Amino acid sequence: GRATRRCDEIGKEYFRIFDAVDIYANLQTVTDMKPVVVNPSLSFATLLGDLNRATTDEDRTWVRDQIIVKLRQRVRHIDPEYAAPLEAVLGPLTDLPDQLRDAPPSATADLFARHPSLATILDHAENRPRPNGVYISEHEDELVSITDTFGRQASPADYIESFEAYIRANMNALPALIAATQKPRDLTRQDLKDLATALDEHGFSEASLRRAYGTARNADIAAHILGFVRQAALGDPLVPYATRVENGVQKILASRNWTPKQTQWLNRIGRALKDQPVGDPALLSDPLFAQQGGFDVINQTFDSGLGDVLKDLNAAIWSDGSEGGRAA
Repeated sequence: GRATRRCDEIGKEYFRIFDAVDIYANLQTVTDMKPVVVNPSLSFATLLGDLNRATTDEDRTWVRDQIIVKLRQRVRHIDPEYAAPLEAVLGPLTDLPDQLRDAPPSATADLFARHPSLATILDHAENRPRPNGVYISEHEDELVSITDTFGRQASPADYIESFEAYIRANMNALPALIAATQKPRDLTRQDLKDLATALDEHGFSEASLRRAYGTARNADIAAHILGFVRQAALGDPLVPYATRVENGVQKILASRNWTPKQTQWLNRIGRALKDQPVGDPALLSDPLFAQQGGFDVINQTFDSGLGDVLKDLNAAIWSDGSEGGRAA
């Protein structure tokens, strides 16, 4: 991830793994990730010895790569006293790592063989002190504050105001908002996806709206995104979504005389709607219903009227009374 990347702005060139419980070793059976430099404290002289003793091309390439990584770090911080004479013999030092990388491992061994003192010079040529040890803070941690951020809006109230302005400006323009505010009976899962996408593009998410409304009103607002939209557009009260579903199911149950089997299915559908906020035929493809035959079989229990019942349930959950559920 990001922690493994170089960051020249802060002088970060490498990272260390402190693995006290051998997690890294145990990962080797499931990942090809391997460190280029296993031990950054190894000297050039030691690595050169390893290169000369390597018996396979794979081993020679692996040691050569360690030398190249160490060389890249060293040439960036080499003492000018050493840099000038080395460049007079080897050419630009910053180009040397790439030249060795593009050549076979034998070229690295040949370079150090032609210049026997090169490894020793590089081991002593660094122009910066190495920090000793690892810095460990022993002071007690202190929680100073917890602050929610709302993008460009400075406060929860500003965020809510911006959200409400966006809804009012677009409630008759975006199909997803039209469905949410004017046609709750016909809502589909695709409408919900389109609505969430449109709001996310403008920085409005259900989680952020809950935090903003909760902070501004000093209450835990467990409303659904549709609830926030309808409150902004129509002034609907912000009722917890689970309560909306329970009330909606009760409205439908009271709308006519259902058979015991129909009542059982309506209660099951109501429980499912607390997790799936739109009642459409796709809801009945979930495992809870699919194992009982899904929409086609359950529809027979409702005399082929389950589609209308689901729409009535949507209306009962989301309408404020102006669009009540009609008897199926």
